[in-house]
Amino acid sequence: MNDIKGSVTIDTTVQKQTDTQIVAGLVKKSNRILASISTHGFPFDLFPNTVNVEEGRVTIIIRRFFSSSQVHSVDIKDISNVFINVAPFFAQLVIVSKTFTANEIRIKNLKKGEAVLARRIIEGLRIFESKQIDTSIYTKKELVAKLEELSTTEIVT
Repeated sequence: MNDIKGSVTIDTTVQKQTDTQIVAGLVKKSNRILASISTHGFPFDLFPNTVNVEEGRVTIIIRRFFSSSQVHSVDIKDISNVFINVAPFFAQLVIVSKTFTANEIRIKNLKKGEAVLARRIIEGLRIFESKQIDTSIYTKKELVAKLEELSTTEIVT
């Protein structure tokens, strides 16, 4: 009888340690912004929109007026595609979601290089997510480098 009770205690301790490690990884992933880009209006933008690419989601902050904004968050696993539309001076990032009613979010007036970087990071995160790779084991710098490597498709500009 004591052997069963002892093994249950050991199993509970191991489960608790495993859960603690998983939670620590999730907290680390939820707080790391890998890239943050803002819109640029011509000649200036009083209310720039922002795209934050985090390990588990992409957050788009659309600013309307001085104190009002709209925030959209899309989990990486729910992104079905990412496009870049390039114009002579700026680029547009289009994020297609499986869950949004409108299905896509368009962010205009981004610098071309920043839009390409955001797309590469998002595409890399999608690959990591599909292969169930734990990104919390990498430093931010290592992770961004790996994600850029994964998505090195040449983009015609």
